[in-house]
Amino acid sequence: MRVIPVIDLLNGQAVHAMRGERENYRPVKSVLCNSPDPLDLAGAFRDLLRLNELYVADLNAIQGFGQSIHRDLIAALARDEKLNIVLDAGLSCITDVGSWLELGIRKAVVGAETLRRLDALWEIPTQIESDRLVFSLDMRHGAILSKCPELRAMGPMEVLEQLQSAGWKEVILLDLSRVGTADGFDRALVTAAVDRFPDLNLLAGGGIATPVQLSELKSLGVAGVLVATSLHGGIITSRHLSALRANPH
Repeated sequence: MRVIPVIDLLNGQAVHAMRGERENYRPVKSVLCNSPDPLDLAGAFRDLLRLNELYVADLNAIQGFGQSIHRDLIAALARDEKLNIVLDAGLSCITDVGSWLELGIRKAVVGAETLRRLDALWEIPTQIESDRLVFSLDMRHGAILSKCPELRAMGPMEVLEQLQSAGWKEVILLDLSRVGTADGFDRALVTAAVDRFPDLNLLAGGGIATPVQLSELKSLGVAGVLVATSLHGGIITSRHLSALRANPH
C-alpha cells in the first residue's frame, strides 16, 4: 500500500487543510521542517520519511482564481528525479491535463469538484494514458461535490461504476469534511468500494490519523492513502512507515 503525503498550496505556501474550509487555512506547522515552504516540506517527506510520491493540490487553481500562480513551484517539484508528483490543479479538460503532464508531473488529477461536464469524464481517458490519470471522487459528508449537476445527483458507487466503464484505473475516495481531522476514514464506503470494484486502484483520503488506521486500510485492500496532518504532527512516523513496508500482508 502506497502512503502519499499531501501538500496543499495556497498563495505560495503549504497550508494546513481542515474540513475543506479553505478560507481558514493557515501555513503548515510541521515536526518535519521549520518552514511552510513547499520545497522544504517535499524534501522532508522524501529524505526523512522516504516517501517519493507526492500529492500536490493547487488550491488557488481549484478555487478558480485563474491561471496557476504556482506553475514555477510545481515545475521545480517535478524536476526532482526522486519525486513523483500527482497534481490536482482544478483540471477538467484534455488540454489542461496534457499541458501539466508535458511540464513533468507524473500523474494529473481530475477532481469531481471542478468537473463541469459529465462527458469529460469519458473523453479524457480516451486521449491520456490511464497510468498518468487519477480521478478524485470529492465528497462532503458522503455527498458528491461537483460543478456538474449530473455528477452531483449520483451516489459514490454510481460514479465509480461510470469511472470504471470509462476506463479510469485509479480513483481517490476523498471526503473533504474529514480532511485535517482525527475522525477516521469512512469504513463503510471504502469497504463497499473495494468489494464492488476490485479492478480499480482505490486511494483513501481524509481523516486518516493513526498508524492503526493505516494498517486497517491496508487490510481492506486499498492501493494507497493520502495523509498530511498525522505526518506533520509526528503521529505517523518513519518507524510506522518502515513497519508498514516490512509487512506485506
